[in-house]
Amino acid sequence: MPIRNADPMKPVLVLPLARPTFDVPFAESYAAEAFARLDAEGIPTCGPRTLLFDAAAAREAIAGLDPASLGGILLLQITFTDASMTVEIARAFPGLPLALWAFPEPRAGGRLRLNSYCGLNLAAHALGRAEVPHGWLFSAPDAPGLAGSIRAALTMTTLPDPAIRTAQADASLSAAVTAIDAALRNRRIGLVGEHPGGFDTCRYDPDRVAGLLGGGSVTPLPLGDLFERARAADAGTTAHDLAEARRAYAGTELVDQGQLEKSLRLLEGLRGLKAAHGLDAFAVRCWPETFTEYGCAICGPMGILTEAGTPCACEADVMGAVTTLLVNAASGQTGWLVDIVDMDEASDTGVFWHCGSAPLSMRDPECPARAQIHSNRKMPLLAEFTLKPGRITMARLTQARNGLALALGAGEVIRAPMSFTGTSAVVRFDGGAKQAGSRLIGSMLEHHVAFAYGDFRGTLEAWAATRGLPVIDLTPAEAAR
Repeated sequence: MPIRNADPMKPVLVLPLARPTFDVPFAESYAAEAFARLDAEGIPTCGPRTLLFDAAAAREAIAGLDPASLGGILLLQITFTDASMTVEIARAFPGLPLALWAFPEPRAGGRLRLNSYCGLNLAAHALGRAEVPHGWLFSAPDAPGLAGSIRAALTMTTLPDPAIRTAQADASLSAAVTAIDAALRNRRIGLVGEHPGGFDTCRYDPDRVAGLLGGGSVTPLPLGDLFERARAADAGTTAHDLAEARRAYAGTELVDQGQLEKSLRLLEGLRGLKAAHGLDAFAVRCWPETFTEYGCAICGPMGILTEAGTPCACEADVMGAVTTLLVNAASGQTGWLVDIVDMDEASDTGVFWHCGSAPLSMRDPECPARAQIHSNRKMPLLAEFTLKPGRITMARLTQARNGLALALGAGEVIRAPMSFTGTSAVVRFDGGAKQAGSRLIGSMLEHHVAFAYGDFRGTLEAWAATRGLPVIDLTPAEAAR
């Protein structure tokens, strides 16, 4: 159904989406500021003004509403959420203009209290795969010109085409491309558990994976198998891993010791699955069951295994694991799969982050590695450090809008204070943060990208050309400073 233009005489249905595992009082303050600004700008609204934490609350909020009475829908992405309700709400009001509003939060060195930008990223990808036109903005409630930005976001009546182009072959890189193919051929990815509901970003097609990996495959494994292996882990091996963790991370004595040992037993469980099934990478359902059923975090063990040469993708993201294998093969370095959690035009930087799974080889030598607990679930083991400065290339084998392409970008990790607890990097993108953010969300990419140190975009593009994959430029060369 075609999307009609927003009617300024009718109220906009505003729905504030959030999750209770984030900082609820902080989220409530952002929601209150957003509604106050909408009122001050004279934008008529309807709908609940309390945070909607689950599907039942969201469905209750839209029950019985007549689409003809509404001028549009504005979803406030107050915290990170999955995209299931975003898509359901959009489908409940076909033909209505829809916009997403996400919120920056201070890089204060503590907990990532909202993770709103990443939620925007996830939602935009899901709407793209559902073929739902939408606009978006990433803006503080007190930003100048906000009313105009919201009205502009509600005028998106068609899905934009991603900035896709044909990959350019380069005969001079044929040996490097051949080496990549050899490194990827017949690789096997262990899928431990299933991706969380509402994470369209983590869906995968087994045939696509097999094609990208030259006959490789995905081996589905129940989470219970990992937990059983962890519980049966050899005591001597666990003691050795514990001693290694104490050498690698300061502050291990400050976290719950029983949970720390359980976490390191998960490391042995992953090793056991790798050996038993001949696996080369993992895509792991890292929450909530590792916390709620087993009793600790798996972030630290995933980082340790990634450092040892077996990439581990969070949230059972199979295509993220494939992308990391590709980045490793092209760079000869250890890659890492991250969320992009902030884009700041004032500093012209963004932030790469994950809870605490970065490989130690990426650590800034001026920042000691510390043992940390998960910011939401309060359990170890996570690593905490900032990443070393240097040139980077980022990539994603993306299924945006249900196609297949290779998204590429480049930038520089700069030395900066810790943005948020966990492992993170402040990145200055070629072409600037504004354009990188616009390309990331506008192209409806997945919320995970892989990166490694060095500039190897040419090699990746030459490989993409041999596979017939188009390229999405996240940081176009013509815009680079």
